[in-house]
Amino acid sequence: MNETVNETANDTVNDAAHPWYTAADEPELAEFGPVRGLGVTGQGAPDGGEYGVCAQALYVVEGALPVPHAAPLEGRWWVEDPRPPLDVPRAQWHWHLFLRLPDDLDPALADRAREAARPSGAAVDRVQLVTFTEGRCVQMTHHGAYADEPASLARMDAYMTELSLVRAGLHHEIYLSDVRESDPAKMRTILRQPVRPT
Repeated sequence: MNETVNETANDTVNDAAHPWYTAADEPELAEFGPVRGLGVTGQGAPDGGEYGVCAQALYVVEGALPVPHAAPLEGRWWVEDPRPPLDVPRAQWHWHLFLRLPDDLDPALADRAREAARPSGAAVDRVQLVTFTEGRCVQMTHHGAYADEPASLARMDAYMTELSLVRAGLHHEIYLSDVRESDPAKMRTILRQPVRPT
């Protein structure tokens, strides 16, 4: 659902061997325990003002961490509307933006980074240290433009139906591509959906 991705994603955290940042090119099952990172919640189109303000605040706080660190931007998305999400106006989309922190990072460092970033003028008070657990998921790597994601999501839905699974959490995207990438053939996004048996 997103049209804005991380400008700073690199191999510091986005290690191809790390299971959090890997998914097959076809739908597959995966399981994930708790993860912790910097998070911010908002509403609106991914190319809108609030989204940009919140993403900037995340990066400013991340940049104030006292250890070198960079992670791909992630978004968990939902709508509060009975219509299919892509039929809902983008101004009504809700999101949690997230930058994962290393598992062994002292949580107090995140609080100190937020305070250190305060003079920047960014909306740092909206940035919180959050933990969530997705558990069992269906996921795949989408190759191509964000506008083409519905085809990949349809394949995931078919896979869920085949395995008698239903959605059990927020639609999750991990933006592995650099925002400066203009070739859709090089764009990669992990699509992840928590599930449960029917």
